[in-house]
Amino acid sequence: MKKFILHIFVAASLLGLNACNRTFEEINTDTSRIKDPSVGSFLAPIEYEMGAYTYNRANEFTFDVMQVALDFPNEGNTYSRYYFTENSGSGYWNTCYRWLKQVKNLNEAAVKEQNPNYEAISLVLNAWIFANLTDTFGDIPFSEALRTEDGILKPKYDSQKDIYVSLLDDLKRANTLFDTKTKLSETDLFYDASNDAGGILKWKKFCNSLSLRLLTRILNKDGEVNVKERIREIAGNPTVYPLFSGNGDSAVLAISGVAPYLAPIARPQDFTAYRAAGGFFVQTLVDNNDPRIPMFFTEAKDLATNASIGYKGAPSGYALGTSFDYQPSNMNQNLAKAPLNVLVMTYSELQFILAELAFRNIIGGNAQTYYENGVKSIIEQWGAEVPEDYFSNPKIAYNGTLEQIMLQKYVSLFFTDHQQWYEQRRTGYPVLPNNGGLLNDGKMPQRLPYPTSTRIMNTENYNTAVQNLGSDDINAKMWWNK
Repeated sequence: MKKFILHIFVAASLLGLNACNRTFEEINTDTSRIKDPSVGSFLAPIEYEMGAYTYNRANEFTFDVMQVALDFPNEGNTYSRYYFTENSGSGYWNTCYRWLKQVKNLNEAAVKEQNPNYEAISLVLNAWIFANLTDTFGDIPFSEALRTEDGILKPKYDSQKDIYVSLLDDLKRANTLFDTKTKLSETDLFYDASNDAGGILKWKKFCNSLSLRLLTRILNKDGEVNVKERIREIAGNPTVYPLFSGNGDSAVLAISGVAPYLAPIARPQDFTAYRAAGGFFVQTLVDNNDPRIPMFFTEAKDLATNASIGYKGAPSGYALGTSFDYQPSNMNQNLAKAPLNVLVMTYSELQFILAELAFRNIIGGNAQTYYENGVKSIIEQWGAEVPEDYFSNPKIAYNGTLEQIMLQKYVSLFFTDHQQWYEQRRTGYPVLPNNGGLLNDGKMPQRLPYPTSTRIMNTENYNTAVQNLGSDDINAKMWWNK
């Protein structure tokens, strides 16, 4: 025993002597980190982590706000009742900025290595994440964000207008950078461009399709920004500005379920626990006779007989004290099981964008054709088959209204981060029912409050942002919606 203690003492002494011979810098250097990561090593973690997180945001936030699903049974304060707090957006804020830092690192490495494809991709990813962030909160730290190495610990909040202009300019520049003959050096989860240079053309199509998403979002600000001119420039010149031309071009994160690319929800049963499908969304698909209904939902059951009564959701924001004589449809657990696809931006969404732009006479083309392409392609994106007589149904047949375009776009955007919410705020469609238990006077919240952390840690800039916005209130409309 004494020998054993002696050996420990000698070993510890030697370690101590060795430590004394090391410099302060050596002792405080984390040797487990890659000192000079390759430019390609940044991409897959950004794609997976942000893609998986947007899947969770759709599931946990957008589904409730947009009457796709709701906590059930519940009588409490939930997103489905429009109950938001300062904490509602904290996770979104922190996660976006954490991965935007990695996008910045990707950009800097690409510039350093003079790699135009990775530089272009970094600009596209930056626009994707920052656009979602400003569409959620309004004015946010942008030009001074992520610059702690420059001593900027309290970044200013840029105006949403300036952010949009900058992102659109970045996307225009990215379009010129892509080298469609050169593959990427490392894993690309969106387009597999490390194995096929054709993936670079798909990245370029994503770049320009994303530009149209952003430009359509700010249609109301044409004049302040040359929105319609930029739209026509892109939509009218497919040689210079290629766009998605089919489902194979959609920006999709394919999650295999094999480590490290595991499903965002660890246990599928958690996806359906204490939950029901939203009555409005279920009924919309039932009215459409949508072939994906069994892929998305379980059947409702009569509580007295346990017999199936078809697909029937629960009314979101139902009046407090409501009793139910049926067990509502729930979400299908298969939606949470790998392998699965996370939809970042689809060909269908682009078709609905073009349908709206044609409807408004901003671009040429046939709005009905774009609309029907949007309806069909999203069904096929999910692996279902479109019935031959699908558009003979008066509920789905094009009727020449923006309301119908936006209703079917709402269906198309199922599981695509916050996009349903942004588009409802922009257009007012679809018109969601007030089932008697909504808070906020039944008004759709227009934004999330800024997180508590930024209010406390960056008070002066926070106060300026709130003053410009009017209030840090969920009903305060941001620049593109005023």
